[in-house]
Amino acid sequence: MSALKLTQIGNSVGVILPKEVLARMKVEKGDTLFLTDAANGITLTAYDPVFEAQMQAARSIMKKRRAVLHELAK
Repeated sequence: MSALKLTQIGNSVGVILPKEVLARMKVEKGDTLFLTDAANGITLTAYDPVFEAQMQAARSIMKKRRAVLHELAK
């Protein structure tokens, strides 16, 4: 567990994540993180559930329409 302090950043308040935390999350400057509600508080993750749902739909379409996509690629 890492303790984080809130710090003033311009007119906002932010949290500075230690390098070790960024490495464990496999994120770097410029990446997007997602904050979701959890039963015991909040969760901060690099995983985007909306994007994952979109990718699942795309995989399904590509599987069903494989022949059509193959012809379009020619």
